[in-house]
Amino acid sequence: MTKYKSIPYGHQNITNDDIQEVIESLKSDYITQGPKIKEFEDAFATYIGSKYAVAVSNGTAALHLSTLALGVKNGQKVITTPITFAASANSVRYSDGEVVFDDIDPNTYLLDINKVRELLQNSAKGTYQGIIPVDFAGYPVNMEEFKKLADEYDLWLLEDSCHAPGGYFVDSKGVNQNCGNGNFADLAIFSFHPVKHIATGEGGMITTNNEDLYNKLLRLRTHGISKDASLFENNIEFAGGETSYPLWYMEMKELGYNYRITDFQAALGISQLKRAKKGLERRREIAAQYEIAFQNKSYIYGQSGLVEGHAYHLYIIEVKNRLGLYNHLRTHNIFAQVHYIPVHLMPYYRKFGSKEGDMPFAEKYYRHCLSLPMYPTLTSNEQKYVIKIINEFYNK
Repeated sequence: MTKYKSIPYGHQNITNDDIQEVIESLKSDYITQGPKIKEFEDAFATYIGSKYAVAVSNGTAALHLSTLALGVKNGQKVITTPITFAASANSVRYSDGEVVFDDIDPNTYLLDINKVRELLQNSAKGTYQGIIPVDFAGYPVNMEEFKKLADEYDLWLLEDSCHAPGGYFVDSKGVNQNCGNGNFADLAIFSFHPVKHIATGEGGMITTNNEDLYNKLLRLRTHGISKDASLFENNIEFAGGETSYPLWYMEMKELGYNYRITDFQAALGISQLKRAKKGLERRREIAAQYEIAFQNKSYIYGQSGLVEGHAYHLYIIEVKNRLGLYNHLRTHNIFAQVHYIPVHLMPYYRKFGSKEGDMPFAEKYYRHCLSLPMYPTLTSNEQKYVIKIINEFYNK
């Protein structure tokens, strides 16, 4: 049996076309703050179906700017899931907000809307300011239902779609609603880390249909500075002009950050975006093969399965003897991964009172979950090898 050199859980796909686009950008007049940024933003907004997009340096920056734009302040409470990357919660803490975790639905691995509803019903109105649902693993959150709940309690919605560009759910009218399209959430965020659907090395995007939030995000991304003369507060004389503001003039309106992405990263993103649909189709083909392979296996407690609209950043199985399987796979150069350690039980969040037993479904999921290799360039033979090694471990 062939032993492969290395089969990771995720991997970027950089083509010669990608490389050429980056080279052309590096040879251009702008390697940062140039035209490729807006070109990438417009192309991504079109792909997702949102009115606006703001490109930033990474997904965590996207989360941070989003919580700033939404006005998170000291002591404000925001609800999110413990099964996510820590940044989903940390973005609230950056503004001294309070993170309130709620449990997952064990069938979808997503934040359980019924538990969130119960939490809100048992609290005085105004206790919470927002919700951050996560399209975990690529499984699309039903944002229509979350929007109804958010409106009832006057909450904002920030959709973490890092795992789900191209994913969608079907709304109550039978219409496909793309993850992050802005029809329900105030803001949505994406990541372009190498293991994601679209890779720019590091990079992120914020999407919205709200023009005011869009303009605020543009300022916050660049130090809080604006060059919009209609917003200037200092007078023309101070600025150094005569009848109008001079072209050099700008004003810092608020405390912002340097969370910009470069033009050559944007060029890579534009090139990658051209293959996004094809890559997603391949991910769904891989998911279908895993689903068939692990049906009715006694050692498989749960799996991602086939779900309409799923973007399959990850394909997860819940297994007996996870540690044993994990180590066995590594001896065969298969580098599966665990997503995620429940955030509420990270030492930092334990300091705020979180403890084991608070989120029983999330904690049970963590004890058994394993993410299998899932990326468009995974070959059929490599996937068959992964499946074979897993089955052999349990049938030996």
